[in-house]
Amino acid sequence: MDRADGQPKSPLLPGHLIRRLHQISTQVFHDRVREAGFDLTPVQFAALDALRYQPGMDQAGLAQAIAKDRATVGAVVDRLVQKGLVSRIVNPQDKRGRELRLTGQGEELVAALTPVVVALQPDILPGLSPEEYRRFVALAAKAATAASESG
Repeated sequence: MDRADGQPKSPLLPGHLIRRLHQISTQVFHDRVREAGFDLTPVQFAALDALRYQPGMDQAGLAQAIAKDRATVGAVVDRLVQKGLVSRIVNPQDKRGRELRLTGQGEELVAALTPVVVALQPDILPGLSPEEYRRFVALAAKAATAASESG
């Protein structure tokens, strides 16, 4: 269908749709997490979740695990340390290195917040049937994996 000015409607380009879904995802995350009484960003949650499953990794490993650059992860870790959710521990094998671990407070927060994050996932993709949702997730995972392996 043409626009009101007579120009053809632009095609639905994947990059635009991905950007828009990212905006929706971030907004839903912020709203639901805030409603549940938490103050955490999606990247901070991703970092905490990664450390829950891989305690002791360094910042470079965390950056790779959550697909963020080192500078961003450095700022995220600083904030999580300030909040008392993550601790930096001297690596016993390399005194210059620091291992990252969840504190007791960090473990409690991730455990309490995980059900909220799981419950909001379908709301990130409104309008999809359960089968379409599963298909979308499978295709997005396939594309993300291929991009990671080629880049």
